[in-house]
Amino acid sequence: MREEYDFSKAKKNPYAKKLKQQITINIDVEVIDFFKRMSSTSGIPYQTLINLYLSDCANQNRKINISWT
Repeated sequence: MREEYDFSKAKKNPYAKKLKQQITINIDVEVIDFFKRMSSTSGIPYQTLINLYLSDCANQNRKINISWT
């Protein structure tokens, strides 16, 4: 191993902006089961499916429409 390395020609990590942050969130059991069923048919992990869905909502600037009766 070298004592020093030359990083003068190094490039920034292009994926650094896409890093994920771990959070704790309470989600209904029915919702988790829904995404787990989707996961079993698509082969995509359910947490990835949830992230993809939420990312799509954010990218499309979707607003929730709730009306209380």
